Order: sequence, then structure tokens, then C-alpha cells
Amino acid sequence: MFKQSSRSGTGAAQDTDEHRQPLLAPDENRDHAPHTLFTAGDDSDDDLEDTSALVTPKTARGTHSVSFSDEVQVRILAPNLRSTTSSRETQFEQDSDDLDDEAIRELESATVTPRHQRDRQMPLLVGLFESSASRRSSESFPLNGRANGNGAVNDEDPVDLDEIAAKRTAGGGMLDSIANMANSILGAGMSIGLPYAIRQAGFFTGLFLLIVLCAVTDWTIRLIVINAKLSGGRSYIDIMTTCYGSSGRAAVSFFQFAFAFGGMCAFGIIIGDTLPQVFRSLFPTLPTIPILKLFANRQFVIAFCTIFFSYPLSLYRDIHKLARASGLALVGMVIIVFAVLIEGPHVPPVLKGTQEGKFSIIAPGVFQAIGVISFAFVCHHNSLLIYGSLRTPTLDRFAKVTHVSTFISLVSCLTLAISAYIVFTDKTQGNILNNFPQNDMLINVARFAFGLNMFTTLPLELFVCREVVEQYFFPHEPYNFQRHLFFTTTILYASMLLALVTCDLGVMLEVTGGVSATTLAYIFPAVCYIKLIDKKLPWHSSAKLPAVLCASFGVIVTVLSLFLALRKSWTPEGAPRMCV
Repeated sequence: MFKQSSRSGTGAAQDTDEHRQPLLAPDENRDHAPHTLFTAGDDSDDDLEDTSALVTPKTARGTHSVSFSDEVQVRILAPNLRSTTSSRETQFEQDSDDLDDEAIRELESATVTPRHQRDRQMPLLVGLFESSASRRSSESFPLNGRANGNGAVNDEDPVDLDEIAAKRTAGGGMLDSIANMANSILGAGMSIGLPYAIRQAGFFTGLFLLIVLCAVTDWTIRLIVINAKLSGGRSYIDIMTTCYGSSGRAAVSFFQFAFAFGGMCAFGIIIGDTLPQVFRSLFPTLPTIPILKLFANRQFVIAFCTIFFSYPLSLYRDIHKLARASGLALVGMVIIVFAVLIEGPHVPPVLKGTQEGKFSIIAPGVFQAIGVISFAFVCHHNSLLIYGSLRTPTLDRFAKVTHVSTFISLVSCLTLAISAYIVFTDKTQGNILNNFPQNDMLINVARFAFGLNMFTTLPLELFVCREVVEQYFFPHEPYNFQRHLFFTTTILYASMLLALVTCDLGVMLEVTGGVSATTLAYIFPAVCYIKLIDKKLPWHSSAKLPAVLCASFGVIVTVLSLFLALRKSWTPEGAPRMCV
């Protein structure tokens, strides 16, 4: 290992003594050991703790020095020698257990995050991911190959590791989720019904209902995610199944599908009632032009927009990919609000309503207004989908998404409802855009934006319908493209067919819309929360009382909405109108 240096002959005893000498020799032995391989300068124990025993002259600090014999070649670096370092155990034993004043001040100034706050900042342990993403979890990928349709593993088709790795960064940001939730809230209900709801309930009562129901909606949306954490479920269906078994599973599946499918049909009808009018107004000679005259036809416009716009967007598997379309739809809703706000005071006097008594306190149609407002604000059926689309799903982040989305929706609703109602008052129609003249250019732009909003919002509702079917009939099956394509196509074209053959869904739409909206928004989240929290608490405790009041309110509104819808069906007003 070391090259032997040439020296004069010495006795065997002297040679043995030299071999017994340590490699590192203190300075005081340097003169007595002329054949020492190398020496290290003496140093204090404290300094040696932070340095290596083999310190070169270039990196030496202070008086450290190392000298090597010219004829010695070092091949292996030895570890630090215990003889050159002080005992850390000895130093620890010598330390005092008393804290000085500075250490006490540091401990007192240190802040400890409360446990409940840390829990809210951590992702939910139950794994509330978007359902289609959870079916593509890494557990479904064999390590040595892909499974074919029969469940056998095909070793020739290796696993796409990039696809599995991409799952770790899957999902969208908070802005994407805000856009999706706000677009889900600002759907057909806002422009169609809210000014009319103010007329039905009275001015001040209508504004009060808008604000209160928006706050209740914000709370119940977040309550659904809390219920999912308490129950360990991944979807609205799982929550109800945990709480109420198969009957709860069937009930929430029915109401979710009915509400979302009814919304899809309503959006298709709005497209047919809005866009052809815009095209005929912008191009008066359009009905006389061959081929292009089809765009003045209601049925063709519904089919065209559904097939070429809504259908491709509905084929996505992740809801956060609709964020750009939702953002475009939100821009359209801003255009509608400003168009109504600007053009309302300039309509001809014959179109304006009576200005006397417009600031009424309450009107007889309060319960009808509650149903319309509830239908406008409900997005509970896809709240877990939006939660699962977050890249980092936590309660705090989802609460921010919910607060911002509901606040944006409330400001837009109040602006549109107030500005439209004070102009048209008793003449306010269900679709406020129908109160304006057909040749108003800015309103026609708003009508076009409204139709654009409809066929970009429709895929959000289809996501819910498809996931309800997947969760109810195939809860433990992995993702299957053929099944995905089949359900997407079937549900979308079924809603398009209903929109093609009728101008008004009549009583069934009111029943499935009003009843399903109040059930999903007020009753189910509250009763599940009551079921999941501590059963020893009385119903009037501070933890349960808000949920009890919310569920009671939902039951009252549901019963009255159903009664009013059935009473309307017994009159000529409730007869459906066909547009074949």
C-alpha cells in the first residue's frame, strides 16, 4: 500500500516500534519520529469536530497543517480517528438543562398551527378525486404489462410509465375550478328566471332571497365535501349510500340524473329559441339563401351546435379540461349583464312596465321565486367533480373556490335582476332577453353570447349524467372507452331529441328541475351531515341546528314546488307545446 522509503539499517526492535506508531503524530513527537508518514498540526477538540483528519494545505483553516513524506503515496483515505476528536457524549453530559433567557423568548414567540387548521390544509385522506381519474389509478395498471378486455395481462404491451407519472400532476388550478363552478351556477337559470323571480316575490323580498339562498348554497356545497370526508366516499352517491344504504343511493342517483338531464334539455331549447333569431336579425335575407337558410331553422341550429360543439367537449374525461370553454361562457354572461344594464333604459316606452309600486316588499309568488332562484344557484351535483379536478384538493382551497364562484354569481345575478326588473316591472318575462326589441344590435350580441353559453354549459351537465350512470351501475369497474363513448353519445342525443321536438318541457321540467334542485341543494347535504356527525348530540345543538333548519326549509320548498307544478298541469297553461 505504501512505498517503502530507503533508510539506513536499524534493529528489529526499532522497526517494530515504528510500525506501532500511529499514522497521525502530534507536533511534539515530530522530532522523535523522523520516519512518520505524515503529521497533522495540533488543534483544539472543538475545531476538529468540524474538520476532517486529512486536511490539505489549500483547505486548512488557521494553523492546521499537514505534511507528507516525499516517498509516501496514500491510496486510501482513512476515517477520522477517535483519538483526534472529543467525545460528543461527554459534551452532551456537560450541557446544562437550564434554558437561558434567549431560548425562553424563542419558545414563547414560536407559533404552533392548531390541529384543526392543519387538517383543513392537508388533502383529504379519503381521496376525493374525480371519478374518471380514480378509475385510471395506478392500481389498475399491472407492473409487467397491460390487462386486456378479458382481464389477462398482455406482456407485449408495456405499461406507459409517462401516463402513470402524469397522474401525479393531473388536475387544474383554482382558476380552472372557479371558472367551472361559476359557469355551472351562471347557466340558464340566471338569464331566464331571476328578473322574473324578483317580480314574483316582490322587490325587497326577492333581493333578500337572492342573498340568503346564495349563502345557503355556498354552505351546502362545502358541506357535501365535508360529508365525503366524514363518510370516506368519493361521490355524492357514495355519501348517500353510506348514510342511507341502497335507498339513499337510488334516490340521489335519480335526482342527480333528472336535474342534469333536464338542464341539458333546457339548454338545447334555449339554443333553438335564441340563435336563429339572432341570425335572422343580422341577415334579414338569410331565409332566402340556399343552404345557408338552414341556420334560420330552429331544429338545424340545435342539432348543429350540439353535434359540432357540445359533443366534442362532452367526450373529455376530466372536467378541468372544460375550463377554457367555461371561461368563454363566463365572458358571454358578462356581455349579457352589461347589455341588459345599458340597453334597458333605452327601450321604447311601450315595452316598459308600470313604474308605480315597483319597489314592493312582498308578492304572492314567493315560493315560485324560491324554486327559480334555487334552480339558478344549484351546482351541487357536480361539486365533487370540481373538487376532484383541483391539483391539490384541500378543504381550504375548495372553500376559496366556492366563495369566489358564489360571490361572482351573486354580483352578476343582482346586477341583472335589479337592472331588468326596474325597467320592465310587471311585464318582465321568464327570459329577460325576450323583453327587448328584435332589432336591438347589442341585445342580439347578448343573445348570441347566451346561446354560446348554453352549448358550452351543456357538457358540464352531461358529465354529471354520465358519472351517475357509471357510479350506480359500474362502481368498481375500470375506465372503458367503449362504455364512455356509448353513454356520452346516448345521453347527449336523447336530450337533443327532446329539445328538437318541443319548445317547452312543461310540467315535467318544472318537477324534475324545481324538486331535484331543492332536494340536491338543501335536503340531502343536511340530512347526511346530521347522520355522520356525533349521534349523541341533540338536534338543537349548535352543530346540528343549521343542518336541521336547512333540511326543513328544503322539504317545505320541495312540497310546495311539486304542488304548484301539479296545479299548473291541470290548467291550459301547463299543456306542452310541440315544435315539430
